[in-house]
Amino acid sequence: MSLMEHVVVRPITAVAWTSNSSTCPKDFSLISITEDGATANFTRSFGMKSGYYLCYNKDVSGGMVVTDIQLLTDKDSIPHGYCYISEHLEPKASVSKKKRVCVRVAPVGSVDTAVLDIKLTAKSKMMLQHYTYVGDVHGFVLWCRKGHFSNPMPMAKPRSVSLDLRKLSLEQPSGPLPLRPSNPPPPLQHSKLSQRRSSLHSKDNLDKPADSSMQGITALDGVPFSLHPKFDAQANGAAPQLNSQLSNIRIKSLQDIENEYNYPFIVEESAAKRTRPTMTTGAASSAQ
Repeated sequence: MSLMEHVVVRPITAVAWTSNSSTCPKDFSLISITEDGATANFTRSFGMKSGYYLCYNKDVSGGMVVTDIQLLTDKDSIPHGYCYISEHLEPKASVSKKKRVCVRVAPVGSVDTAVLDIKLTAKSKMMLQHYTYVGDVHGFVLWCRKGHFSNPMPMAKPRSVSLDLRKLSLEQPSGPLPLRPSNPPPPLQHSKLSQRRSSLHSKDNLDKPADSSMQGITALDGVPFSLHPKFDAQANGAAPQLNSQLSNIRIKSLQDIENEYNYPFIVEESAAKRTRPTMTTGAASSAQ
């Protein structure tokens, strides 16, 4: 086995025509000299000063590789899976259609052999070792070399990881679960509440948000609290009088307020239940 077969060579991913180095696409290599030292300039006629060149690409980032290359005449139909190579020419320039170069491309992961290199020679009896004869094209001989290739592993691009992401680990316990609406509080005892108070309390519960831990926003939120000037002992100098007034204030609980102002409407209910006296027939006749 020769040394060439041990060398890892990238496969060819695209072949194209180009007018010169200025029109040659980026990452493409232009074949300007043949293997026997001639200028690899394809011209349509003897009088033309400018022509076109073959170029190829070996960038596998596109995910496709060239698996075969053929030459077709203008009367041949293109085989299935093949396509004509692209043209990157100057304005008004064109390539001769008598002999056309076509290639077959395949995804890089679906094949293990591909076209590794192409070369040109002038029309002579020169033979290239390890290369396969493709055909004559516009005064030159096209050769290709096929073989196994190694698919380079994609290199991960460095990323800037924040400090919080660096602390994350699969072995660490998971974080707290997201908040969910909790169960509503148990209903209050309505035994001593009036019917009207109970209905209003139920309506207030419906207006509250689903999460009982979150209180609704009111118009007083954000308003600073300040003491009225007449209750300011330092400003008025009436601390003893203010203390006596404050000591007389009795703070009533909700139950005290309910017991004090609850009106059961017993008198009204008993009056509504009373029946009006009915008049007998005798009493009605005597009245007449």
